[in-house]
Amino acid sequence: MELQHLGVVGAGQMGAGIAQVAAISGLDVRCTDIDEARIQHGRETVLTSLKRLVKKEKLTQEEADGAYERMAWSIQLADHKDRDIVIEAAVEHEPVKKAIFTELDAVCPAQTLLASNTSSISITRLAAATQRPERFIGMHFMNPVPVMKLVELIRGAATSDATYQAIDALAQRMGKTTTVSNDYPGFIANRILMPLINEAMFALMENVGSAEDIDTTFKLGMAHPMGPLTLADYIGLDTCLAIMRVMHEEFG
Repeated sequence: MELQHLGVVGAGQMGAGIAQVAAISGLDVRCTDIDEARIQHGRETVLTSLKRLVKKEKLTQEEADGAYERMAWSIQLADHKDRDIVIEAAVEHEPVKKAIFTELDAVCPAQTLLASNTSSISITRLAAATQRPERFIGMHFMNPVPVMKLVELIRGAATSDATYQAIDALAQRMGKTTTVSNDYPGFIANRILMPLINEAMFALMENVGSAEDIDTTFKLGMAHPMGPLTLADYIGLDTCLAIMRVMHEEFG
């Protein structure tokens, strides 16, 4: 199953990053969001990132120009009707994601694969919003997408072997290494990361140490590239909270 025409729903930090990496790998990409302001922000994010890669000599100017030319932008979900795969990268809120997938399911051909970049929400439940659960999978990219090599793949209860194999091959084409998680809240990455970040917040709140000392302890004592508090800011505290709420609702 060869995937050449890729759609991304969401032009924010994650969606723009996914679109950029896909375009660099030679895929034809269409990225959508709910209004022109978000689309323009996505374009600017990609252009800035491509310029940085050229400056660092990771890409030639010709390669960067070619990647950008392979990207189209739209505010209509219906414009994904000719895609081989559509990756959702919207806000970490289950009702929003389900509404997106219900609409995509209606406009995309039956053979189109659907993937969610969710970092915590059940893939099986999201797939249930469609009539194609066997063609639905979790494809959790790490932030920032152009830099981080990992993509966490999550199979729902009905995800077919063919879907998994096609998505695994797609991730590798995009220069990523994959791991596979079963469909548990937070999957592998956030099941472990979010309690760490949460405990760092408690340590700060209870004055166990300063923010700088907490982060330095992890950078120098555990060889983390950044401390948990800095990482939480980088991820976005709203996103961290949304993930932790999902885990709390599921685990109690």
